[in-house]
Amino acid sequence: MPELPEVETIRRELEPMLGERTILRAEIGDSRLTRPRAPAKLAEELEGERIAALDRRGKYLLVRFESGKTLVVHLRMTGSLRHRQAGGDLLPYERARLELDDGSELVYRDVRRFGTWCLLDAIELESYLAARVGPEPLAPDFSSELLRGRLAGRRIALKAALLDQRTLAGLGNIYVDEALWAARLHPAATAGSLSRQAIVRLHGAIREVLALGIARQGATLRDYALPDGETGSMQNEFRVYGRENEPCERCSTSISKTRIAGRGTWFCPRCQRR
Repeated sequence: MPELPEVETIRRELEPMLGERTILRAEIGDSRLTRPRAPAKLAEELEGERIAALDRRGKYLLVRFESGKTLVVHLRMTGSLRHRQAGGDLLPYERARLELDDGSELVYRDVRRFGTWCLLDAIELESYLAARVGPEPLAPDFSSELLRGRLAGRRIALKAALLDQRTLAGLGNIYVDEALWAARLHPAATAGSLSRQAIVRLHGAIREVLALGIARQGATLRDYALPDGETGSMQNEFRVYGRENEPCERCSTSISKTRIAGRGTWFCPRCQRR
């Protein structure tokens, strides 16, 4: 699933191409993408909208229009966006297409059809995001004390708490595992039991791995790709994720795998003792 670095990479790639462009024509061919709203109705509302900016909130891509409305896109597991000249052939698993006034088009494809598009006005957007995502971990005001407050009193596993988007926005399975390895914290540790020193390490590790993920333009494991079809390279930087039985780069102990919160979880049993 695309996480914060992947969605931020997509935003940065698309922003100069879509800024100040007008949607001339919209085609949405999948009712699951827009439900409960009918796809034809949403497509009709998008036509004529002029794009003012592209933002991101956690894993959500926000296409802001001059009208004050915002198209909220969540790629979920296998969604991706392609930008190209209009009139191209139908892509495999293509679900939607926006034709722009400069002769280009934005194409959305999704193999497993879990992605969502939602068009909201300003008031709806604020409440929609507030109910779903917590603070941005790369924001200037995201401090170790803020992180400590988000974890205080939580009796669930640390990894489960960090996967909860209401704790922090944008973290997923890959970057949680990588951050916990960098911070030398066991993923099954009780979230609310961390010392101040551990919180400081975790805070720095989260920001470090997310920044690296953005610098490497995300991780391409299966479906994720940039809007021009190129792939990211963060997968070459993984220290634990997907590396079961390989040696830890810090201590040479074999990486272990378990399941926490229903997700495959990789860690070093020596570096990340409970």
